Amino acid sequence: MATVHIPAAMRTLTGGLSHVEASGETVLAVVRDLEARHPGFEARVLDGDRLRAGLAVFLNGEQVPPHLRSRVVAEDRIYFAPAIGGG
Repeated sequence: MATVHIPAAMRTLTGGLSHVEASGETVLAVVRDLEARHPGFEARVLDGDRLRAGLAVFLNGEQVPPHLRSRVVAEDRIYFAPAIGGG
């Protein structure tokens, strides 16, 4: 299973845990697995089957596209974070 790091603002969904384990072949599948384990997680991060605006997801330090179809293997680390705007 992949390790998912949960930002402080979303830890109420995971009972206060800062990281959890989840399975899935893609980041989207991992989010759906998290929903099964921690109800409300999917609604907090998805808009349909895409990442909700204002969030970013990183897979092993690399930002993934909002469609969340990036492949995941058991050793991966996934991070959810607020999107950072520049200017």
